[in-house]
Amino acid sequence: MSDVERQDGCGNGRAGIGLTSVEAWASKEKFGDNRLTERKTKSFWAALRENFGDPMIKILCAALVINMLLVIASYLGWVPDKMAWYEPVGIAAAILLATFVSTLSEYRNENAFRKLQEEASKIQCKIYRDGEIKELPIDGIVTGDAILLQSGDKVPADGVLIEGALKVDQSALNGESKEAAKTAVPSDYKDEETAIHFLNPYKVWRGAVVVSGNAVMRVTVVGDRSVYGEIAKELQTEEERDTPLKIKLNALAKGISRFGYIGGIVIAIALLFQRIVLANHGNISEIAVYASNWTHLLSDLIHAVMLAVIIIVMAVPEGLPLMIAIVSALNMGKMLKDNVLVRKIAGIETAGSLNMLFSDKTGTITKGKLEVVTFADGAGTEYKRFKEIPDGLRRYVSLAIFHNTDAVLSGEGSQQKAIGGNGTERALLTFAAGSSSSGGNAIAITEKIPFNSHNKFSATTIEGDAGGASDATLTLIKGAPEKLLDRCGYYLDKDGNKMKWSGLAELNRNIDALAARSIRVLAFAMYEGKIVNPNGSIDDMLPEGDGWTLAGVIGIRDEVRPESITAIAEVRRAGVQVVMITGDRKETAVAIAREVGLLKDRDDIVLTSDELAALSDEEVKADIASIKVVARALPSDKSRLVKIAQELNYVVGMTGDGVNDSPALKKADVGFAMGGGTEVAKEASEIVILDDNFNSIDKAILYGRTIFNSIRKFIVFQLTINVSAVLINFAAPLLGQENPLTITQILWVNLVMDTLAALAFGGEPALKRFMREQPKRRDEGIVSPSMWSSILTGGLWTFALSLVFLFTAFVRDRFTAVSGNDTLHTGYFAFFVFTAVFNAFNARTETLNLFDNIRGNKGFLRILSLIIMIQVLLVYAGRQVFNCFGLSLPQWGLVLLFAVSIIPVDLVRKAIIFARNMRDN
Repeated sequence: MSDVERQDGCGNGRAGIGLTSVEAWASKEKFGDNRLTERKTKSFWAALRENFGDPMIKILCAALVINMLLVIASYLGWVPDKMAWYEPVGIAAAILLATFVSTLSEYRNENAFRKLQEEASKIQCKIYRDGEIKELPIDGIVTGDAILLQSGDKVPADGVLIEGALKVDQSALNGESKEAAKTAVPSDYKDEETAIHFLNPYKVWRGAVVVSGNAVMRVTVVGDRSVYGEIAKELQTEEERDTPLKIKLNALAKGISRFGYIGGIVIAIALLFQRIVLANHGNISEIAVYASNWTHLLSDLIHAVMLAVIIIVMAVPEGLPLMIAIVSALNMGKMLKDNVLVRKIAGIETAGSLNMLFSDKTGTITKGKLEVVTFADGAGTEYKRFKEIPDGLRRYVSLAIFHNTDAVLSGEGSQQKAIGGNGTERALLTFAAGSSSSGGNAIAITEKIPFNSHNKFSATTIEGDAGGASDATLTLIKGAPEKLLDRCGYYLDKDGNKMKWSGLAELNRNIDALAARSIRVLAFAMYEGKIVNPNGSIDDMLPEGDGWTLAGVIGIRDEVRPESITAIAEVRRAGVQVVMITGDRKETAVAIAREVGLLKDRDDIVLTSDELAALSDEEVKADIASIKVVARALPSDKSRLVKIAQELNYVVGMTGDGVNDSPALKKADVGFAMGGGTEVAKEASEIVILDDNFNSIDKAILYGRTIFNSIRKFIVFQLTINVSAVLINFAAPLLGQENPLTITQILWVNLVMDTLAALAFGGEPALKRFMREQPKRRDEGIVSPSMWSSILTGGLWTFALSLVFLFTAFVRDRFTAVSGNDTLHTGYFAFFVFTAVFNAFNARTETLNLFDNIRGNKGFLRILSLIIMIQVLLVYAGRQVFNCFGLSLPQWGLVLLFAVSIIPVDLVRKAIIFARNMRDN
């Protein structure tokens, strides 16, 4: 028995291996320990301070400063009109709420992510210290430590094997799904390698997983200097990039600022023109008299400047950052319940704009777990479940499964779980779990040939009571059909009787059909007698001829997640091109891609890594819209594809779970890391898919589109008000009406329609129809032509009604009977606010049904009701501050009639657009 086996068996260490505590301390002082440098996380206050750098927030801060100066100037008597103190307070509140909500949401999710990472890093390793084996945390490993590695362990550091042999899964590091064999270094081994070679038979690297075997490794590199650590460190130096949404909002902020500046200046000039020219009837002598009174001229000039500033401030939608923060926070909470952890708000915003998604196959599109899907006997009869196999035959199949394996069943009854061995052996045991036909209790294994990729089979000789199946010495063989079937001259019928077999051709056709469905096939055979030579070639190990007996063939596959088929179809309907990237061979990849609906058209392209490498970037760009599958993919393929797609202006998403995926995850516009993946992959991502399910990526795209659509709804609502306000404040002075709305009233409209409306639109529900929309291009403006039609229709209609309200005798006569123009302006103030309220119903849905999914946003009606109640209160109680004098019932009727008319006008606009779209399609 080897030292490793003795350690594994009794749990006692031994002298002469590993370090003492003193040596471990000295090694730590010299080389450091195994901790990875944690990515520097921002404190809440640092993140809050950084969010103040947003261009929209900067504009709001500038508006806040201007407002504060005007309020101070008005209270000092330097300007003729009193400025309301609550406007700068409202802007300040909007700024603080927007930055605080977005920072808090991201900070809380990042903390939840950190806890996940901490749990993942609490790995206990079996380390030889002071002559005995101890379980110590992974961070406590030092250079020179001897570590016991067993099946299922994750390699905790870089090093070499000094005893034993292993098979390791290095796919997290190099993307290669094939298990790599590792063995102990020979006594004369010299490490002269200067580059990383993952196929080195003696070396193991942090992040690899032990699939089978037992060994002791000597640690040579720890912490940040390991391959795993180097990759993690490189990712921390990458610069943050602007998201497509941020680019669009920056362009919108510049456009709004320009509109506000031009509008403010033009309105100031119009007001001065009215005061200087129109008020003096265009008479030169009267204008000269007016100009000679410099105090009067200065007062009018200050008033014009104040009005220009107010219009500029009003043009800035201070509620937009708050609305983005609210809708992002609400959706991040919903997504966490759907197993989607958003680390960065930018990730979910950008997910809605994806038009290219590179997705892993294993564990994302498939379940990531091998399952037996069928068993066929020599006569071609198929059985889907182990218990369906007839008793006589099942006894022999049980022998083949339970006694020719390195895996074992743990637990009792329904709680049984296969552990150890490789994935195939665990799948076979799971298939047979719960069976009482394990072959008897008095069976001894006398010889064994382990599976290896060269021989493509394993064999075991058993002796003793076989539970009624056989009492003779029996050799069980399990392996690739092409290795076994030619040697089989007999098969077992359903009763377990040995029968002459001549069905090889038919069985091979069935095997080919299974392979076309990406099902891997293993054959079970047996013969009476022992293994001839356990150390020879396949011909030496087992007797030649056709005297073997076929028990049957079993089909194993990594099952496609049923929900993935639906999710992929929905994502593709949403205009997102899905490209499956896998380390599998081309035939398997094609079969899976066809099953999930990725390969449908004749022009669809499937490439292997070698075929992709043979193409230039320009050739890939020409074909990228047709590429659907990349098989035998390398990590470098993923990064290259992301770079090429981004150069073509695609908004790119990438899924991944391994260390090798991290550069591509970081480079993509949105990186989706799998919850069961490596810590480095999660660090490189914006979003963590906790259940490793493609369906969750579908949900992330939906929530991203919900945020984008909510932002657009708010912009339509806000800009409609801005356009109408600027137009009426420009035209009214030219028509002899100086202030259709007082400065205080304008500030109130601005405050209510920004901050409260942001809350109203922030709760919009995620609707499945958003997934039927085409994704937005990276360079596409956030305000679409349809939105402009809504903004201009609503703005111009409100402006036209404003002119009718303020300048026609029909309306003026109905408002001058009580208190003259004061009542007219009170009515106009109420009309303007109520028009905005009714237009909110137009803005929140693009359909003709104004109450479409209104129950999904219960806050919408509550907030609009609050605005209406406050407005009615101001009409009757806001005399001093808002210059309001109450309205009679007939006057209220006229106000509401004018205001509600914006709804049918916009419905006509929607109907025209709908009819035109139907005609074009």
